Amino acid sequence: MKPNSNGHKARGKNRAEIATVEGPASEPRTAIERVRLARHANRPQTLDYIDLLMRDFIEIHGDRNFADDGAIVAGLAYFGRRAVAVVGHQRGRSTAERIKRNFGKPLPEGYRKATRVYELAERFGLPVITLIDTQGAESGVGAEERGQIEAIARNLELMARLTVPIIACVIGEGGSGGALALGVGNVVLMQEYACYSVITPEGCAAILWREGGPEKVAEAARALKLTAEDLLRLGVIDEVVPEPPGGAHREPADAIAALGKAIERQLKRLVRMTPAALVEDRARKFAAMGTAYIAHGG
Repeated sequence: MKPNSNGHKARGKNRAEIATVEGPASEPRTAIERVRLARHANRPQTLDYIDLLMRDFIEIHGDRNFADDGAIVAGLAYFGRRAVAVVGHQRGRSTAERIKRNFGKPLPEGYRKATRVYELAERFGLPVITLIDTQGAESGVGAEERGQIEAIARNLELMARLTVPIIACVIGEGGSGGALALGVGNVVLMQEYACYSVITPEGCAAILWREGGPEKVAEAARALKLTAEDLLRLGVIDEVVPEPPGGAHREPADAIAALGKAIERQLKRLVRMTPAALVEDRARKFAAMGTAYIAHGG
């Protein structure tokens, strides 16, 4: 499948210069180094993947209740010749865009917008592709007053019973329920230097040791088992998608193309399954998470 280059040049300009300034690529060795790479400001984001992998994207705005949330991008598009529904987190790059998108931390209206797209996918029999990249859902007073917990829980329940294929892709930092609300898939793909955990290392260190120093944060990152290799071993994800040396931000088009091939391969398998089998497969997958790890004594 050939990537679509519309709009990508504007988002990706100067990336070659950035890579040159950073110097030679070095492979991350520790969990906290993976976290830093997953958070890299120039790492491809949801709109970059849509630009290169999809065409005729029609974005849906608003939750028909309160407002539109820029932290969630959602809509319909063509992936190759197949119509799909796509939902993803968008952090933004410039200061203005990050503020507009709340640094990729969705509000309840963002998750309710995602619900609209999931329901459209179910109605029209469209596969769902999600792109996960958030530290977590917005936890402010306003978000809680508008039902943040209910909005996330509804997404989890709805994704669990959809009768269409769901492929979830962790493309950066996947944090807490804010990430899981896009993560209930038949297949969970994860890029090599992404991370996926119940809480950020900083939050974990603050809760366990009431300390946010670099040593404790690094220790928390190790303990959380948040790297792609750890999560594959635990059965949380299904496939690790390789990244260019040094991370996806160095060769964005290559990283995006690699994920596109993995999505295409998995989608070909899933579309052959019956609706009932898709639901059962998803339930079995999540029920089995961690069992192999426990069976072998960790």
